[in-house]
Amino acid sequence: MGKKLEKGLKEKNASAVSQDEENPNKTPEPYSCTGNFQADFTELCRRNSMTYIPPIIPRARPPTVMGHTESGKPDKGKGKAPQAPVEPDPDPEQDLDGEGIEAPPKTFTIKEKFEYFKPSVQVEMENFDKPDTVTEIYIRGWKIVEPIMEIFKQCWPKMAKLHTINLWNCGLSGEVITILASTITEIPEMRNLVLDGNTVVEENWHELMGEESPIQNLSLRHCGITDKGAEQIGQALGSTKRCNTKLISLNLSGNRITDVGAEHIALGLRMNRNLMSLSLASNFIGDKGASKIAEILSRFPLTHEEVVERRKHFSEKDFPERNKSPPGSRRDGSKDRPASVRSQSHMDKDKKGSKASAKKKDPKGKDAKEEEKHDKTKKKEKEDKTLTKKGDKSGTVGGRSSGASIAADTKGTKGKGKGKDKTKQAAQEVEDLSGGEVVNPLTDVADFIDGQLWVSGNRVLINLNLSRNKIAESGMNNLLKAMQYQTTILMDNKSGGTGLMRIALLKNKISQEHEVMRKLNDIMLHKDPYYKQPPQTPDVQSTT
Repeated sequence: MGKKLEKGLKEKNASAVSQDEENPNKTPEPYSCTGNFQADFTELCRRNSMTYIPPIIPRARPPTVMGHTESGKPDKGKGKAPQAPVEPDPDPEQDLDGEGIEAPPKTFTIKEKFEYFKPSVQVEMENFDKPDTVTEIYIRGWKIVEPIMEIFKQCWPKMAKLHTINLWNCGLSGEVITILASTITEIPEMRNLVLDGNTVVEENWHELMGEESPIQNLSLRHCGITDKGAEQIGQALGSTKRCNTKLISLNLSGNRITDVGAEHIALGLRMNRNLMSLSLASNFIGDKGASKIAEILSRFPLTHEEVVERRKHFSEKDFPERNKSPPGSRRDGSKDRPASVRSQSHMDKDKKGSKASAKKKDPKGKDAKEEEKHDKTKKKEKEDKTLTKKGDKSGTVGGRSSGASIAADTKGTKGKGKGKDKTKQAAQEVEDLSGGEVVNPLTDVADFIDGQLWVSGNRVLINLNLSRNKIAESGMNNLLKAMQYQTTILMDNKSGGTGLMRIALLKNKISQEHEVMRKLNDIMLHKDPYYKQPPQTPDVQSTT
């Protein structure tokens, strides 16, 4: 019986294989990616009948010296184990004349002819023994078409640790950019995107900066971006309706942006309070574009649309539920009379009810109310005394208690029912000291000057690169005034940001020895976080 069953199973398997061979056009089951980039990419390419499947290789690294760690320090505690004897170097080869032939260096590997120029996908991994720990992907010098990007769209969202994608000179098109923009929103840890050297006719780079985009660092160097693309990028950075809240660094150097495009980017910076670094080097920006950027950095008047949005923000803060109808009201769906209009009978009933309730209140008189107020004031005085004592014990800086001491006070009073007021006060002080959230520019303090509302400019941007442009004396003078304004306003209020800390203005239409440039460099020199004062000589120290 057992032999008969085995024969029957073999015949069934053979018949199934013959049916698969007879139906080659049968669609295979959909492939579900596992997070193993190499296995998923190879299988999806094979299913798409690709003639050449680019290999996935680890990114090249400089060779490490034996006996040293990656940081350059010798290994400690590893020399106790017995080491294998060092093999002597083989004898050098000799040519026909008997002279020695130099051995090839060991800093590189030799490949076959044109092997280096074939398409490949380079990856960085946390652990090379685990293929599902890919963190960075580098593709360079070969064209990525839509079918390849569709394969990447299936693979990349399943990679839990992928945070950087670098596609250099890959001949991207507008359709590929659209697919890429929809893909990066599904990658859980995506942060950095580099697309240098890709000239796209559609210039739809703004799709990479949508509301759902997780990109923090975006590099678009040498992408042929014109004023058309700069306008869309400026709108994606910020407007009165919405702003990008994820992008921190934007590199647009080496493009074809003129004064018109710079003005559009400056308009995006009016409402954006998240971008910290902007590079516009090697473009065609002149005095008009530089002056517009300087205006955004100092202060600017609000437009009519911005004033309307400002009033909406204030009205929503004051009356958050003004436009909401009461739940369960019988007049919500009535067409004859809206729910907000109340009849006179209802008004009279409310008045009568309020009078009756006033009569039914506790019979205590004015003396009881005054006693309660007196007790409350005594409690508040005691709480203030305890807070000041704690602040003196924990230490003060310039007459103000430090944030750490206030935080300690809040921890000590969390479990006590009587200290709820203390914790609220301390939490508010901590928020004030730490700066809290960035103020919305529409709700910031405004000055009414000549019939216009003027607000302070962008002080979140800390790095600006305008090197190798066409900025002359007038543009530099406006930038100088903006920096002077920022230094003066930061003395009074630092809650809106630190202001510009680094600015690069080399190789423009003005000499570095010009008076304006000297003043500008003197202001920015002490703001630069990487600036170090030169060491003083003994002669200078003795004179001081």
